Amino acid sequence: RDMTAALWQRMDAIESFAADVAHEIKNPLTSLRSAVETAANVKDPEQQRKLLAVVLDDIQRIDRLISDISDASRLDAELSRATRTPVDVAGLLTTLSDMHSTTSGGGKPTLTVEAETGTDLQVPAIEGRLVQVFRNLIANAVSFSPLEGRITCRVTRESSEDGDLVTVAIEDQGPGIPENKRETIFERFYTERPEGEKFGIHSGLGLSISRQIVEAHSGTLRAENLTGEDGKIGGARFTVRLPC
Repeated sequence: RDMTAALWQRMDAIESFAADVAHEIKNPLTSLRSAVETAANVKDPEQQRKLLAVVLDDIQRIDRLISDISDASRLDAELSRATRTPVDVAGLLTTLSDMHSTTSGGGKPTLTVEAETGTDLQVPAIEGRLVQVFRNLIANAVSFSPLEGRITCRVTRESSEDGDLVTVAIEDQGPGIPENKRETIFERFYTERPEGEKFGIHSGLGLSISRQIVEAHSGTLRAENLTGEDGKIGGARFTVRLPC
């Protein structure tokens, strides 16, 4: 009976995922079709150029969606089968910070890692997937931060009733998260776009996949706002807690 219930639950999840995928792909396809049909009747070169730009954006959006959907569909199987190995979380984040500094070219917020010293900050994990989580969270912080802003990754070890945890808090100086969206942002295909960013840059799967990976490692991923003494929001904080 338990196996039957689990099977039906899995089938419902697959059906729901398929419906979400169909909806997300249909939107750029509809836009693409409209642009192509309109272009056939437009003679003005400038209008044709704008329509071609729309076509290119929609194709890129579909390609991004398909890549992320493919990754999400493989995730369950990989997380259940892959072997965990000790991963130095502070070292991993330092490497990502160095990569950010090398590629930003001065046109992005700075990224700083502050790790607790003299403490073991290793966790048993699938390293590639943990990298994916932190890259997603850093990219999210970058997209919402001002160009001259600062992103800080704080790595500490703490004790809990269930054992020791490594905690990573990624803080930005962006506009923060609406209170009624602090859980919604982790839903599949949900996107909250920074001001000025083109539609379709993100698939809306990054935070959902990140939480799925963290929970598969028996950890948690939460979001909250940073508030100053005056009560004003000064950015967002995403906190990952992983058992040692």
